[in-house]
Amino acid sequence: MLPQKRGVDAGEVQDLHNKAPRPAAPAPAQDHHKEDPAHMAARAPEIDEDLHSRQLAVYGRETMKRLFGSNVLVSGLQGLGAEIAKNLVLAGVKSVTLHDDGKVDLWDLSSNFFLSEKDIGLNRAQACVPKLQELNNAVIISTITGDLTKEQLSNFQAVVFTDISIEKAVEFDDYCHSHQPPIAFIKSEVRGLFGSVFCDFGPEFTVLDVDGEEPHTGIVASISNDNPALVSCVDDERLEFQDGDLVIFSEVHGMTELNDGKPRKIKSARPYSFTLEEDTTSYGTYIRGGIVTQVKPPKVLKFKTLKEAIKEPGEFLMSDFSKFDRPLLLHLAFQALDKFRTELLRFPIAGSAEDAQKLIDFAISINESLGESKLEEIDKKLLQHFASGSRAILNPMAAMFGGIVGQEVVKACSGKFHPLYQFFYFDSVESLPIEPLEASDLKPENSRYDAQISVFGTKLQKKLEQSKIFMVGSGALGCEFLKNLALMGISCSENGKLTVTDDDVIEKSNLSRQFLFRDWNIGQPKSTVAATAAMAINPKLHVEALQNRASPETENVFNDAFWESLDAVVNALDNVTARMYIDSRCVYFQKPLLESGTLGAKCNTQMVIPHLTENYGASRDPPEKQAPMCTVHSFPHNIDHCLTWARSEFEGLLEKTPTEVNVFLSNPSGYATAARTAGDAQARDQLERVIECLDRDKCDTFQDCITWARLKFEDYFANRVKQLTFTFPEDAMTSSGRRHLEYPYLIGPKTQRS
Repeated sequence: MLPQKRGVDAGEVQDLHNKAPRPAAPAPAQDHHKEDPAHMAARAPEIDEDLHSRQLAVYGRETMKRLFGSNVLVSGLQGLGAEIAKNLVLAGVKSVTLHDDGKVDLWDLSSNFFLSEKDIGLNRAQACVPKLQELNNAVIISTITGDLTKEQLSNFQAVVFTDISIEKAVEFDDYCHSHQPPIAFIKSEVRGLFGSVFCDFGPEFTVLDVDGEEPHTGIVASISNDNPALVSCVDDERLEFQDGDLVIFSEVHGMTELNDGKPRKIKSARPYSFTLEEDTTSYGTYIRGGIVTQVKPPKVLKFKTLKEAIKEPGEFLMSDFSKFDRPLLLHLAFQALDKFRTELLRFPIAGSAEDAQKLIDFAISINESLGESKLEEIDKKLLQHFASGSRAILNPMAAMFGGIVGQEVVKACSGKFHPLYQFFYFDSVESLPIEPLEASDLKPENSRYDAQISVFGTKLQKKLEQSKIFMVGSGALGCEFLKNLALMGISCSENGKLTVTDDDVIEKSNLSRQFLFRDWNIGQPKSTVAATAAMAINPKLHVEALQNRASPETENVFNDAFWESLDAVVNALDNVTARMYIDSRCVYFQKPLLESGTLGAKCNTQMVIPHLTENYGASRDPPEKQAPMCTVHSFPHNIDHCLTWARSEFEGLLEKTPTEVNVFLSNPSGYATAARTAGDAQARDQLERVIECLDRDKCDTFQDCITWARLKFEDYFANRVKQLTFTFPEDAMTSSGRRHLEYPYLIGPKTQRS
């Protein structure tokens, strides 16, 4: 039976709010004061592995410990600052201090999801604290509501500024750069459809792990006594080494000189071989075995100060290679905007040709001062767009840059992953309406969407409010999308509707990244809780939450009439099968699809527009290489083989067998008839499983279970190993003349330990 459709109405928001158990109220926001580091370390919580399991898998325990001991300042709590603070609190830094001396205004409501209309007139930083604290009670959150001094920066490992003049930023950055130890300084801005990030992590910053990937390994097949020495590896897996990599050897028999743990540089890297920059003519003769492992040395980066980098920015991190000259132009644009604000004490007015021209003049003047590195031609139309929307902080841009900056803070505090070096600029002018906008289209309407109207105009805003959207999934990505849609006003009119479906329920491990959920929501449906939280962000959101899996089995729910009514579809899924199904429906009904996904620190996104772009299913990833089952069960020699074997055995013992037994118990006679009719090896194997579970290995007591587990362990890790080494002695040869047990995991001392 399909779960019943369930909508969320406005009254339910307050009702659930009243019924939900509340966490302990956070301490009142106070001005930040320096705390004794030893005292803060003593208060630092242990890593909650249930809560942070995903982060532990990506960052590792040591990185998490460094992150948990970090104190971070976030200055400027408009949309961008709120997103950064949210990400840092979810990540679990030790403390986050919020600095803002401004008051909440109506424009803030389209980008800062912590704020509501009742917060207008309050200090931004203090207004954000209660909801921010709900995300993670283990993080200490405090505020600074007055002027910030350089000396206060010494309390932090990293400081982030989202709304600061270049003059003040240079002053603070100089202090951070020269401080001992250096304080990581990040300056980021979102202005309409344009954004920037600058990072300075000090004169010498050590990156402990450049990419976060596991070191590549290979299994040695032979090593020559030459200068340089040629190393060949087994040919069942391609090597991932590159020229110049450092490697170490272990468990090499014969040429034992290589087992000294000394990193050695390689060259002439090929799929199954490489050469060592070393003379091995005097070494022992290679006999067998050996593992070669990549060494990932730390990398030291020398950052320029902001004052130096503005004049000589060096290479920009490119976000779009079709806009090769764009970063330098935006480098000028943000400086010109700073000069405009400094002289006129305001932002350019949206749609004002006079203000746009003044900003362009500033940009031209700055460009002329660059000498030989100046731009030959300045795109005045782009600068007009930049000036017109510069006051607006758009939620999608704030969300994107909030993620980028949050990750840079993690890098600064942990030393893991290569940081942004040093400027990054991005624009999305393609998002503007095709038809030119008049100044009258951009005038504010005294609504929470005025920031968006100043960029996109009133017509597009009305269209967004009337949109009918289908969002599939409400997990980590789904929470982000729901928050963004609510802040943008999508489906927030009587004619608009957002349908969100997810058949999953909330678990504790979700809370570290799925920020619309709280600990009192554990066990509740994701879609219902997420929809309710989105309505709390924007009470005008017209949303219906379902618990149906979008699949061929639910086409009576998501029928043709439903699909025909949609304006767009948003995927927030975690598996390819579901993605392919939704993609096929979008192709059939010719609906735009926003597809995206994450994997650890990696992510992807794809916008599918009917008749304009290829659809998601038009391209396929190459199939993952599968090891033969005989290798997995008898000769596993890497971690993938071991994981595949473990999963196969786990499913056989604890999933397939119990399922088969339950089928038999539910209808013994029918099961027997079906087995006789089948009469094949698979039916016999299934019957053996049933007999084994109900007779030979039947467990009536807990002690029986202990005995069963003990015998299974001995069978797997003693008897089978002995049988394998008996069947294939160490000197047994294959038809190709190689040893059967040539892989180092199955020879020598390790065999005896098994």
